[in-house]
Amino acid sequence: MAEQAARNRKPFEGKMSEETREHLRAAREEFHKSMEGIIPPGLMEHRQKAHNEMLLALRSILDASLARMDETKKK
Repeated sequence: MAEQAARNRKPFEGKMSEETREHLRAAREEFHKSMEGIIPPGLMEHRQKAHNEMLLALRSILDASLARMDETKKK
């Protein structure tokens, strides 16, 4: 699983030069910095909290599904 995650982080490795990848990384970082200047800090905080709540909701859905599967196996 860790190997799969490592591959997902570098999907274009071997398909473009390292120099190109470095420029793309720098462009992404600069874009994020520019967005920090446009987006109010409060909005980012609310977005992070909303994201956290969505992940917690997903966790509870998965937990409930797993519990139902366990009940089915016991019958």
